[in-house]
Amino acid sequence: MAVIVDFLRALRGGVAFLTRLPTGTASDDDWRALTKTPAAFPVVGVGLGLLAALPLLASEILPAPTVAFGYLVGVYLLTGVHHLDGAADLGDAVVVHGDRERRRAVLKDTTTGVGGLLAVALVVAGLGLGALALAGLPVAVAFTVAVAAEVGAKLGMAAMAALATASHEGFGSRFTEPASPRSVVAPLGLSIVAVLSVAVLATAAAPPWADSRSRLVLVALATLAGALVGAAAPWRWARRSLGGVSGDVFGASNELSRVAGVHAGVIAWTLS
Repeated sequence: MAVIVDFLRALRGGVAFLTRLPTGTASDDDWRALTKTPAAFPVVGVGLGLLAALPLLASEILPAPTVAFGYLVGVYLLTGVHHLDGAADLGDAVVVHGDRERRRAVLKDTTTGVGGLLAVALVVAGLGLGALALAGLPVAVAFTVAVAAEVGAKLGMAAMAALATASHEGFGSRFTEPASPRSVVAPLGLSIVAVLSVAVLATAAAPPWADSRSRLVLVALATLAGALVGAAAPWRWARRSLGGVSGDVFGASNELSRVAGVHAGVIAWTLS
């Protein structure tokens, strides 16, 4: 019973941290439960993905650019911009010259430079173009890819919490210290089950695509894998250039994972 209560607290903390959905005020117990429960990340990602993908259901009756814009707006209405702020801070740190301490100082600087502006522009443009491609795909495919990309983005954060080391004491260390490499097993398993379930249900709801179920399952898994690759990029750079991850790296990972996942899903469907 205590395990269930802790997981529900972690979910509430995850919704408060990862979304702008009304949850009331998350307590300190909710926050502590989230830092100790990486499996909550992809579960929140399922709900976010389902909501964000709703505009894609109109792709057969509305122009593709309108549907893509609806998806893009929906993502940031649901998730807010604090993770995007992490991408901006990391962009500034990437382009600055200097050692680790200099880069860490730039991360803490509240001023956004050219590197940060470019990082945000690339993330938003990348997601927007990916959404435009989704709007041109069959509804079942677009919906599955959008959900899988969101789950993959949250799985990337969970994997980082379980496997990475923080560069310093702070926001990032609050996730990495309580976790261990074994902590990645549950979120990985939940993510795979979630994206496969969405793929199966999507084809069941769209009879013309029932014969393409195995194809869509592979696309869902490719989307999940693409999102993990997107998470690995800032993680690898931070380990080499910062000495570990930070809160900004978590935020940047979330944004890059989503973009990489969407494009991976589109490419996988196109080539399959």
